[in-house]
Amino acid sequence: MQSATRPPLGLRVASLLIALILGLPALYLIARNFTEGADPGGLLLSSRVLQPLWRTVQLAVLVSVSAGVIGTATAWLTTRTDLPFARVFRTLLPLPLVYPTFVGAAALVRTLNPGGIVNDLLTGVGLDRTPQLDGLWGAWLVLTLFTYPYVHLPVAARMIGLPGSLEQSALLLGDSSFTVFRRIVLPQISRAITAGMLLVFLYAISDFGAVAILRYDTLTRAIDTNLGVFNEAVALALSLILLTLAALVVLAERATSHGDDPPAVRGHSTPLLPLGRFRIPAVAGVAFLLLNALGAPLVALIEWSVRGLRRSASGGRGLTVTSGEVAEVTANTFAVSLVSAIVAVLVVMPIALLVGRHRSRAGSFGHAMVISTFALPGILIALAARFWVLDAPDVIFNLLNDSHVLLVFGYVIRFAALAMGTTLIAVQAVPPRLRDAAQILGASPRRRLRTVDVPVMAPGLFAAGGLVLLSTMKELPITLILAPIGFQTLSTKIFGSFSESFVAEAGVMAIVLVAISFVAAWFLIVRNHDARQEPGRPSVR
Repeated sequence: MQSATRPPLGLRVASLLIALILGLPALYLIARNFTEGADPGGLLLSSRVLQPLWRTVQLAVLVSVSAGVIGTATAWLTTRTDLPFARVFRTLLPLPLVYPTFVGAAALVRTLNPGGIVNDLLTGVGLDRTPQLDGLWGAWLVLTLFTYPYVHLPVAARMIGLPGSLEQSALLLGDSSFTVFRRIVLPQISRAITAGMLLVFLYAISDFGAVAILRYDTLTRAIDTNLGVFNEAVALALSLILLTLAALVVLAERATSHGDDPPAVRGHSTPLLPLGRFRIPAVAGVAFLLLNALGAPLVALIEWSVRGLRRSASGGRGLTVTSGEVAEVTANTFAVSLVSAIVAVLVVMPIALLVGRHRSRAGSFGHAMVISTFALPGILIALAARFWVLDAPDVIFNLLNDSHVLLVFGYVIRFAALAMGTTLIAVQAVPPRLRDAAQILGASPRRRLRTVDVPVMAPGLFAAGGLVLLSTMKELPITLILAPIGFQTLSTKIFGSFSESFVAEAGVMAIVLVAISFVAAWFLIVRNHDARQEPGRPSVR
């Protein structure tokens, strides 16, 4: 259990300031509702809000539960069992994060729906139709496939650091591998699971791209519709309801969370638990998951690209983008995403230290504020930031308007919550006895940070930054509204190509986005998990 020592005053002040700054869009929406918005209380009782609210909650619950089960199962299978090809699976399982939801949904519709690639293949073997991918179940499937890594990554990071002595003892006493997981491993990873599922729930209630393509009316679609017809008052009220829903979820999670996970132990050797006769079904299940989450969208993107390239090579209409333009937007995408990831980790670190080491009220407030803002759709964060800058004094306006600083600010507000959970786990992974020993030996706070904290926390911090980087690279509405004039990213170019029916161009740039996202995921997330995985660990038979 982490200590409850009194935190430094500077740390508390910094955390409160950070929380307030990150909460500016939410505070702005609340203020606008009471100054010039519609009555949110009266609107809440109307069917046009209750129906999308119910659909939003229904979808979020289904997605968070399924992502929690899948993410936990894959983390356990690839880190604690003798699953064949575990290293390959560890590399591939986080990669669905590289797909923007609107691209992934469009690709899956193109692949799985009647008339798609899979349907054509099944027709050749005598099956004349596949299920229609739309509505609630279509949105549930798509969001589950693209969000389970939010659970898989923190749970895998937690499992890798768990001591294996209790598991070894249980196996020697005759318990099966699944009994060991249920009785020993699951209680130790429950907070990591909860943190991941919370992010998935908030992601699901704030997603717009997938539900729009799959024609499932949630609160985000209602907000977008009202913004489209310039009904700003109703859109602001709906946004307040969405923010309230997120805040209630966060408060419920904080109220039901008691205590801390025991600190991770490094340098131990944990035997791999035998799957026995379940090895083949486990491999088949993970492979089937990856086939749908990675293979099906990639096949659709490749088909779009190849079709366009063949048409251009055969003398038909050429592609509307050049290799130079693709290189430019690729560099823009990676640069702004990397800066946003670094800033996001630095921003949430004081709050993580307060929550993980001191259990401070200031830390709890900051944690709730950061997590709650994740439920705000990107379009609302962007509009709030833009309106705030327009109303700001001239000094602030001249500094932030049409600047990369404002764009990074929007990204950090949107995705700081992704860094929060994993950073908190990284902070709690530092054993208090190591810090106490360094202090007794006379190490200064800076030296303790450099020699004790950073080496232990580094894998978790890289994973936190990786989550932010991957999410930023595929963010669309914030980039469209806050990016400086002439600054484009892969997501905005892909969206523009889709809007103008240039599917081949969208496919080419989507493949580039997937490729650089894979490289980023490998270096920032997957490789760091593998580095913490003991090579050649024995298997208990």
